[in-house]
Amino acid sequence: MLIYFYQVLYLICPSGMIVYNNWHVGVVIPARNEEGLIGGVLSDIPSYVDKVIVVNDGSTDSTDEVSRKYSNEKYELTIVQNNGQGVGSSIDRGHQELLKQCERPFISVVMAGDGQMDPEDMENLLQPIISGTADYSKGDRFIHPQGVSNMPIIRRLASQILAFFTTLAAGQRISDPQCGYTATSHEVIESWDWNKSWKGYGYPNYWLINLAKGSWRIVHVPVKSIYGSETSAIKNLSFFIKVGIMMAIQHHLRVFSKLFSRDINPHIILSFTSYFIGWVAILPWYSTDLERALVERGIPIIAIVLVSWTAAHIFDRLSVKVSQELKLNA
Repeated sequence: MLIYFYQVLYLICPSGMIVYNNWHVGVVIPARNEEGLIGGVLSDIPSYVDKVIVVNDGSTDSTDEVSRKYSNEKYELTIVQNNGQGVGSSIDRGHQELLKQCERPFISVVMAGDGQMDPEDMENLLQPIISGTADYSKGDRFIHPQGVSNMPIIRRLASQILAFFTTLAAGQRISDPQCGYTATSHEVIESWDWNKSWKGYGYPNYWLINLAKGSWRIVHVPVKSIYGSETSAIKNLSFFIKVGIMMAIQHHLRVFSKLFSRDINPHIILSFTSYFIGWVAILPWYSTDLERALVERGIPIIAIVLVSWTAAHIFDRLSVKVSQELKLNA
């Protein structure tokens, strides 16, 4: 019985690598100055993982040395040097390294080097991709039964604000955009434009917007919220400004790419029209007959803008769903 369970869970393929339900699993760990925490992450890697890529992003401590101590684990460990290019760049490097090393099909899982991600949650992230219901699984701490009570209040508030704006930019509901615990199908990684990827801390937001642009299916999976002695290097004001501008640009690029592509559908046209009406209402030097008629009836311009942009977002969400269905059935 034990042998049967072992075979169902994971198998050793002829090449000697472990496969999980016929999929290879690789883990990308971006790390910068994590000498006190990276060892715990590497020692708890699940047994069905066959490749681990630690991306040392310019650490000035012994992160590199500690990581090398785990080179004799069941998985194959590779350490890549990224010279302080940023967490997003480090994750990109890890994904691209797995493209070189892994046999297809494979799933790339991202885990932080600071121990904030429970390895027991990994299987739940893998299952939607293995079952064919998703291309990208996103960890969501807010829907986990244990909740986010141990998350610092400032981070919780920031996450909720970013969730609102990421939802608008991605055209689908996002409740925990900053959780970096993800699983990605090799098909997404093979098609990704690495030259335009975001290199800094707004990486999850960038990916969610561009996954929607590519009509990839996203599933949100409950994961535990873990916080300990680790500290964040994020500077709140500059982070919000940079990421906010990035999301605004990426949102418009996503919408316009669909508007002038073969994937155009009625919903995206209606979304663009509603969005345009809202902007026209704001412009003081231009107005339409509809706007003048509504204002004459006592409806304030701000109400016209809010209704127009709400309609634009609703149509945008419908457009994203339609595009995903068309891609799946193509």
